[in-house]
This record gives sequence, C-alpha cells and structure tokens, in this order.
Amino acid sequence: MTTASVTGVLTAAMAFSMLQLFVLGALGPRLVPDLGMSTTALGLTTTMGFGTAALLSPLAGSAVDLLGPRRCLIALLLTVSAALGAIAAAPAYGVLLAAVALGGVPQALANPATNKAILAAIPPTYRAGVTGAKQSGVQLGAIAAGLPLTALAASAGWRTAVWTAAGIALLVALWVWRTLPADPSRQHHGTSSSGIGDKPQPRGNDGIVYWLAVYSLFLGAAMASINTYLALFGERRLGLGAAAAGTLVAVLGVAGIAGRIGWARVAGNPRAAIVLPAGLAFGSGIAALLLAASALMTGVVWIAVIAVGFFGMAGNAVSMVLVIQRSAPGRAGRNSALVSAGFFAGFAIGPPFFGTVVPSIGYSNSWLMVAVEFAVAAAVAALWAVRDREARVEERA
Repeated sequence: MTTASVTGVLTAAMAFSMLQLFVLGALGPRLVPDLGMSTTALGLTTTMGFGTAALLSPLAGSAVDLLGPRRCLIALLLTVSAALGAIAAAPAYGVLLAAVALGGVPQALANPATNKAILAAIPPTYRAGVTGAKQSGVQLGAIAAGLPLTALAASAGWRTAVWTAAGIALLVALWVWRTLPADPSRQHHGTSSSGIGDKPQPRGNDGIVYWLAVYSLFLGAAMASINTYLALFGERRLGLGAAAAGTLVAVLGVAGIAGRIGWARVAGNPRAAIVLPAGLAFGSGIAALLLAASALMTGVVWIAVIAVGFFGMAGNAVSMVLVIQRSAPGRAGRNSALVSAGFFAGFAIGPPFFGTVVPSIGYSNSWLMVAVEFAVAAAVAALWAVRDREARVEERA
C-alpha cells in the first residue's frame, strides 16, 4: 500500500459518489424524450439527490466512525452500482427519481469515509495533498460523464453507457478492498482508528464543524447556482453558441481541479488553513461580480469562470483539510458528515431559488445575489478565524 495507490482509490471513490447526477445531466437530452420527462422534472433530480444526501449525512458519518472507512467505501460503490443499474433499467420517471434518492447514500458516505481513510492510511505530512487530490475526483466524475460516457451513449445507447458505469463501479469496489487497510473490528467515538502518528484532539475542536457547516451551506448554494445555470446564461444572455456555453462548464471544472489540489496543499499549513476559507469565499464573490459584469462585457465571463473554479470549488476541499486537522480520528467521520450536510443542503436550495428569481430580476442581478451568498460565507469563516485566534492566545496565556 503506497500513498499514490491510496490517493488513486480515494479519488475514484469520490468520482463515483456523484456520478449518477452527472450522468443524468450529461445524458439528459437522451433520457428526457425516452422516458417522457419534462426538463423541469430532470432538474428536480438534482434537488432530490442533494436533499437526500443532506438528510443522510449525519447518519453516514456515525456509520463510518463505527464501521470503518474500507467497509463504508465498499458499501458506497456497491450502492452506486445499484443506483446506476436502476437508472439504466428505469421504465419511467418514478423509478429514475427513486434511483437518484438511492444515490444520496454514496454522496453522504463519500467525504466521511475518504477522510477517515486518509487518517488511517496516510502519514500526516501528505494528508493535505491527498485530500485535495481526492476532492478533485468529483470534477473527474463530471468529465467522465461528459466525455467517454456521452460518446458511448451516442454509439450504443444511453442505457448501455449507464450499465457500463455500473459495472466499473463494482471493479472500483474490488480495488478499494485490495488497497485500503482492513478496518478495526470495533471503533468508538473519540478514539484513534489506525491513524499514523495521530493524537486525539480535544472535544472542543469539534466546534469548528458547526462554523464550517454554515460556511458550506452558503458556499454550496452559490456554487450550485453557478454550476446549474452557467451554460444557460452563456447561451441565452451572452449569445454564445451551445458548444461555447458548454466549454464554460468544462473550464469551470478544470479550474476547480487545479484550485482544489493547489489550495488544499496550502491548507496543509494549519496557520494558512485558518484564513483560507474566508479568502476563498471572498475571491469567489469577486468572481460572481465579474459574472454580473459580463452581461455588458462578454469576454469577462471567461475570467470570472476561471476565478469561480479556482477559488469557489476549493472551499470544500479546504474545509475537509480543516476537519481532518482538527478532529479526533474517532470523530472524523461524524465531523466530515456534518460539514458535508451543510454543503449538500446548499446545493439542494441554491439552484431552485436562483431559478425562481431569474425571470423577474434577470441574470445580472441574480449573480449579484450569488455574490452576497459568497460574502456571507466569507463573513462566517472570518468570524470563526478571529475567534479561533483569540482562543489560542488565551490558551497560551
């Protein structure tokens, strides 16, 4: 077992954890007519997926702390395979919606299980870098759905493409079983798992979880609105062609991968990690203002999209680094899950709200609303950073 092999398997698990939602988005033009769905009904699948994940996250975190990361990652991938299989076999919209709800289980398990695996298998020096790399797996899943699976769907049909993804998920489950260390027979909250060089942290450090959950709620709402409506904004408001509008989303994903890997490494320094969430949210807010301005200066949209990806998408990765740094190993699953619940809740709430206000106030003003969401996230993170510094000064005194 090497750091590279563990990084690879965790990145693959993160990629598959949300693949069912990316598949629906990428193959939507084929699914909608085949299943007799409306485009609105397709959009509701995203809310169903993230809403279910938000509700299940606290339970998933406790399960990871109790059962261990390897068992839970195998369960994650088996559930992904089942959800993708249900989508591939779906005769009607109701079955599709149930499959997406089932897909909320792996979404809820993903961050707690992968973070716990990092504590169990990765030396402290490399944890921040591995965290950034595995968080980039989400974007890699989107790329996989948008390129090879879409190409396969064009030649063999969308159901064949989804069945293929379901089969690959089973192979990744086998990879997890062969790569990660066996879980201890029993795990308890507040005690160390098999972390290398870990010392349990005081329970008081769990307070950061609630700050990060609120931060993630506003960050997730803003990012989800951009993810969902960026291409539509480019095509309908900026007059870009369908290909160029789709390229905006691709650029967002590539910038997100770079941001997650880069900023997570910076967060490996605990002093930097304290101030990074606020800084990343602030930079994302500036990027949202540039999106609003791009309605008047079209070329600015590319700068805005790169900035959103580089700053905004890194916020969740840095949050996970902080959770790993501040949690006792026996509570890392629970803490990761609570932060993820805030992020998923934001993803469930943000796009429907954005879609409701766009017809009445327009895209430019709607992007200003997104900028406010980023600003609130930055304020929450800044307030926590100040309080954390004050608490540490008092401890030294």
